[in-house]
Amino acid sequence: MTATDSALALPTPEALEAVAGGMRLDGRQVTAALLKAEQQSKRQRQPLAIEALLGTWRLRFTAPNKPIHKPGQPTSKGFYMPGLAIATISFSQADDEQLSIQNQLQVGPLRLRFTGPAKFLAKKNLLAFDFVRLQVLVGGFSLISLPLRSKAAKVGDFATASVAKLPFFSFFAAQENYIAARGRSGGLALWVKQA
Repeated sequence: MTATDSALALPTPEALEAVAGGMRLDGRQVTAALLKAEQQSKRQRQPLAIEALLGTWRLRFTAPNKPIHKPGQPTSKGFYMPGLAIATISFSQADDEQLSIQNQLQVGPLRLRFTGPAKFLAKKNLLAFDFVRLQVLVGGFSLISLPLRSKAAKVGDFATASVAKLPFFSFFAAQENYIAARGRSGGLALWVKQA
């Protein structure tokens, strides 16, 4: 289902819910809704619970070029992930409270997967991470599994590594069916809950 911003101008929460539900709104409208949700989150300063982020999320929409608002318009249109390429991100927590992250891109039977530790700073809704392993899989078979040069290894230990030295996501929305964040590089992303 597709709708343009002239055909359907939804308020922020409804626009994000619609996109998470499968509707394809105009990219500028989605980017504007993400920017507005981010601004509201900063004003309210409401911390998110790590439990709201746990699970597997499929990337639905991204605006990678540091989108910002200019008077009345976002500066970036963004784009929907094509159905051919499935990008997912997973957050899990072990019994010892240690968080881990998995970022995967799948095209047909081929999967490129990055994994590593993560830590959540609740006061800032920041999830910092460090990819330490790369895997290439075809179907259920692992073709390549390599350790990666860790960002945290340069400073010693991941647990004590400064967030300033690590990649991170600054989450500003976490609903039952979607999460949204700005990455360290400045781009915005909207993920939907993987069934």
